[in-house]
Amino acid sequence: MAVNLPTELLRSFAAIVDSGSMLRATERVFVTQSALSLQMKRLEETVQTPLFHRDGRRLVLTPTGETLLAYARDILSMNDQAVAAVTGDALAGPARVGLVQDFAETLLSGVLSQFAQLNPDAQLQVRVGGSQELIDLLNSDRLDVVLCMGASDDLAAIRTAPTIWLGDDALLAQEVLPIAVLERPCRFRDAALSALDKSGRPYRVVLETPSLSVLRAAVNSGLGVTCRTEIFSTRRLGEAEAATLPDLPGVAYVRHVRAKPHPTIDRLAELIRTAVLDLQTPVSA
Repeated sequence: MAVNLPTELLRSFAAIVDSGSMLRATERVFVTQSALSLQMKRLEETVQTPLFHRDGRRLVLTPTGETLLAYARDILSMNDQAVAAVTGDALAGPARVGLVQDFAETLLSGVLSQFAQLNPDAQLQVRVGGSQELIDLLNSDRLDVVLCMGASDDLAAIRTAPTIWLGDDALLAQEVLPIAVLERPCRFRDAALSALDKSGRPYRVVLETPSLSVLRAAVNSGLGVTCRTEIFSTRRLGEAEAATLPDLPGVAYVRHVRAKPHPTIDRLAELIRTAVLDLQTPVSA
């Protein structure tokens, strides 16, 4: 008798692997952790072999689990393509996404790959810009999805992150602190200069640029200090050195989606949300 692999179990299985834990996988498949555990028990009973083993607190795939994962991805991809084909929900025109450069450099390749697999006939148009510029484009119906930075209490926030000082520790010994910033408008520029002004710490702007890549190069080369989230650079100040500088407000990673989006846009927006939730900060050198 043929054994059928239920797609909902395979989708939960892949979500656990991709997110690294059952708890985080619940945010992807929208079931409780206990229900997810029962699903994995059912899947293991179906294939009659364990798919995970525990290494401390981590779930690790067994050799059988690794084999099944590759097939699960293929099955889910074909399932989603089949649903799109028979329901006639092909997107007319491109999927238009706007990202601030921080996310374009850290998330875009993974999101593009997943979106292309799920929607092989769809076209992506990507706009990289400042947060306010992207929101204005969304409001004028020139973008479908935007991922940008916002205030930590923004209702559209996917997750929040601390704003930290970045740069070479040796620069803090200078009587006048050298600062590198982006041109206005920039949330991080305003946060850095406002905090320094309020604390009375003398500073001078040694670099002002519209390019995030140029700003990163300046910080990594030791030209100046800046502030951003941890996804920006590994050149983080030491704890003792950072404590001599004023505190900074946190920031939110914010996703906005156009009203009444097409199902394909909904899938793109969910891929972006998942990528942000799974985002790992760089490890300091």
